[in-house]
Amino acid sequence: MLNNSIVKLILAILLLLCVINMPYGYYQFVRFASMLAFAYLSFSANEQHNKNEAIIYILLAILFQPFIKIALGRTLWNIIDIVVGTGLLVTVFGDKMKSDK
Repeated sequence: MLNNSIVKLILAILLLLCVINMPYGYYQFVRFASMLAFAYLSFSANEQHNKNEAIIYILLAILFQPFIKIALGRTLWNIIDIVVGTGLLVTVFGDKMKSDK
């Protein structure tokens, strides 16, 4: 199995890079990769019996899915990308700090 921290870290970087001006294909890739990563993280959280986290990841997978485009505008998507990317980083480093104690 993949390490959840690595998945979260890579996804956070991809999301935070969405704030800068990138080709449209990059945003399509990020939406597809995000959907897959959040689906994986949801499955992993469910396996660990963390239902609240699993539900959050399912909702994020639905939000980022590339098949039915959710038109929120660039500014709102940038805010979402920053909030979700930062949240992923907080969970990665928060989990690491808990495990170091």
